[in-house]
Amino acid sequence: MAKKENRSEVTMRCSVCGFQLRPVSKNKKNTPDRLEINRYCPKCRKTQIAKEKK
Repeated sequence: MAKKENRSEVTMRCSVCGFQLRPVSKNKKNTPDRLEINRYCPKCRKTQIAKEKK
């Protein structure tokens, strides 16, 4: 079976309103810096840039 040592759950936050989105899986080895991806924010009702929460 595959090991999940490098993967971790990170919580995303909307950059506009600060709404906390559901967690996503991130490989710490391949992406050591913080994630910034486009995600749908239900509070804004739009696709916004979501940044990784501290």
